[in-house]
Amino acid sequence: MPTFDFLQLDVFAARLLEGNPLAVVIGADALDGPAMQRIARWTNLSETTFLLRPTRPDADYRVRIFTPRQELPFAGHPSVGSAYAAIEAGRVPLKGELVQECAAGLLPVTVQGEGATRAIHVQAPPARIETVDEALAAALGRALKLDLRPGAVHAIDNGPRWIVCDLAAAPAVRTLAPDLSAIAALCEAHAAVGVSVFGTEAGGDAAMAVRAFCPADGIPEDPVTGSANAAIGALLRHTGNLAHYGSRYIANQGREVGRDGRVEVNVDQGSGTVTIGGHCAIGVRGTLRLDDIAGA
Repeated sequence: MPTFDFLQLDVFAARLLEGNPLAVVIGADALDGPAMQRIARWTNLSETTFLLRPTRPDADYRVRIFTPRQELPFAGHPSVGSAYAAIEAGRVPLKGELVQECAAGLLPVTVQGEGATRAIHVQAPPARIETVDEALAAALGRALKLDLRPGAVHAIDNGPRWIVCDLAAAPAVRTLAPDLSAIAALCEAHAAVGVSVFGTEAGGDAAMAVRAFCPADGIPEDPVTGSANAAIGALLRHTGNLAHYGSRYIANQGREVGRDGRVEVNVDQGSGTVTIGGHCAIGVRGTLRLDDIAGA
């Protein structure tokens, strides 16, 4: 019976039950894509990752990332959590800089601290930002049940494709009760993984409130979303609004679903490079047993 080391951890939180859960299957080179997809459907988390031997000499490890419905070339919380898991499992050398290989390419990873205080920061792929047409913006307004400001909506691709909406202030983000069926239809029609909204926090340790809805992938609301936060950081630079938050800021996400995640976002004003990061907390260490790899 094939067995694999298995971790489940919370990402973007220093304490368990406050972040976004991630399942990590370690040393999964014997599994093919369909088997990985079936395991991701079984864990039923927003993402499940599979740690593999790298195929590039300049990479420290390779990761494949699956939602319950599809494989993603990049996602933020799976990248942060997989790097943390690779260190915990002894799959990578203990050093301050790592390189992750994934379908989006080679991504630099920075490791700060040790053990429970360890923080992981991952460079997101370059973002392609599009201004959406009036029909999409109007459809999103109906789905969010809001009158949106002109220019508030953009489509951003940084591995996954997001529809991102600036709601200006945190109260509009916090009180949102969207039509999830309409959001699912909108995402399917525009090949987007989800809709993300953000607004300025008036006080506290976080500068921004963020929410992300991915009902087309079976995830009504994602607790804490790295790629969406990276997309927002890229958008702020693109629109000239980065000064309002600063090139380094903390986004809070997950409160509306009983979490309290913190995402550290760093935007290089010159190059446009965006890194996202935070802490992790391991909740489960175990073994995944499969009777039949091909039929997994």
